[in-house]
Amino acid sequence: MDALVLTYVLYLLISIGLTVWVGHTLSRNGKVFLVDVFGGNDELARTVNHLLVVGFYLVNFGFVTWYLRTADTVGETRQVFETLSVKVGTVLIVLGVLHLGNVFVLGRMRRRSLHQAEDLPPVGPDAYTRPA
Repeated sequence: MDALVLTYVLYLLISIGLTVWVGHTLSRNGKVFLVDVFGGNDELARTVNHLLVVGFYLVNFGFVTWYLRTADTVGETRQVFETLSVKVGTVLIVLGVLHLGNVFVLGRMRRRSLHQAEDLPPVGPDAYTRPA
């Protein structure tokens, strides 16, 4: 097998494997966070979680396939590993940035829902609690 083809195969196996593992981990561990963000609405949290995972996979698989091509000359084993390290490292950085972006957005949503909950009185106003 040609060294460049070997590099492509290894890159796809590693990148797709890491993407699936990260997506599964984020989906499984993010459910509790999403339930909290959506005020205990489990069905909404589950649906949004699924949509986030699908979007995560689409973006990452698209990036992995888009980034497959290389201009590097790959003829030796050392060059295979050097090319793989750059490609897989870039995929990992993209995965991390997407994760941090999701956490940032969901954190802001959570903060907004907590502020809205603080603004609501625990009971409705009545004759005893209305301001004069």
